[in-house]
Amino acid sequence: QVRVVESGGGLVQPGGSLRLSCAASGSIVTINAMQWYRQAPGKQREWVAAISGDATNYADSVKGRFTISRGNAKNTIYLQLNNLKPEDTAVYYCKVPLFGAWGQGTQVTVSS
Repeated sequence: QVRVVESGGGLVQPGGSLRLSCAASGSIVTINAMQWYRQAPGKQREWVAAISGDATNYADSVKGRFTISRGNAKNTIYLQLNNLKPEDTAVYYCKVPLFGAWGQGTQVTVSS
């Protein structure tokens, strides 16, 4: 069973920054592709960013502000959130497409 755990969420003011972490454990193979999604209350879950090998891709709503990167440890990724806006408020989820595995999510709240 692959476990996915996100961390790093919190309360920040508009314009602030956070770094989210995602750690996937239980896989004997290197996970090449991982993704970040987010879901605000009353809204559908939306894709935010993806990394596959060295390639990265972002939703239009976050490009230029968010950066997805591979962590130092195996099967870990980060999502650097910069210049946060209130509309970024959501639960952020990490997904490992290879296994269809999701984490429990980490709450990001952007408010003054």
